[in-house]
Amino acid sequence: MADKKQKSSLPVYLLTGVCLLILCIGVCIAVLIKPYEKAQTYLNVVFMDQSMKIAPSSGLNGLVIKENQIETTPAAEQEQLYDSGEVIRPAFGEQYAVLQCEDISLSVPVYWGSSAELLERGACQATSSVVIGEKGNSVIDAHVNTFFANLNQLEPGNTVTLYTEYGIFTYQVSEKIQFVNTNKKYVLPTEDDRLTLYTCEAQVLGTSENRTGVICTLVSRQFYHPAEEANS
Repeated sequence: MADKKQKSSLPVYLLTGVCLLILCIGVCIAVLIKPYEKAQTYLNVVFMDQSMKIAPSSGLNGLVIKENQIETTPAAEQEQLYDSGEVIRPAFGEQYAVLQCEDISLSVPVYWGSSAELLERGACQATSSVVIGEKGNSVIDAHVNTFFANLNQLEPGNTVTLYTEYGIFTYQVSEKIQFVNTNKKYVLPTEDDRLTLYTCEAQVLGTSENRTGVICTLVSRQFYHPAEEANS
């Protein structure tokens, strides 16, 4: 009789054990959701694949962040400017520009490359995109809850200016865009001269897979030194 009771109780014990295991797994998942979401903010907000986010071979642990004093004097106040010149290619982790837009009271440093540390300091430019002043697509983004909080307020016709150590580059917003983080359409190289700015779509809980931003058309390149002087 006792053996029959033990055998009949065995499924109950097994079922109880399985239920407890499932409960423990559920609790662990709930506890880890927030840290995971925070990590995803850094992993997903920036660029569409790892090749756009990885630092040079020295690795992120050896990242050297270089701050530069970028002059933001309006072009009209410069003594002389030139339509052509030579860009200065920055090192990974170097601030090489200041992005300004009076229409949304935006002024933010721009760093070459992307990492969690750089995103805390300003906007980041994909190293797979062209250096500001070169022909093609310059792709820049920043966190929606910090530097690009008002990016969605930009409208076609607004002016965006990038100041560098070698010149001033002015763009006009031509199109507002929305896309999912797996869509590389707007970050790929282009034949035309453009500036692409984007950030995550604002979301109360968790991180969004959607991105929002603008495409800007180049209005003028103004270099501080002519090409022949820059090459000398």
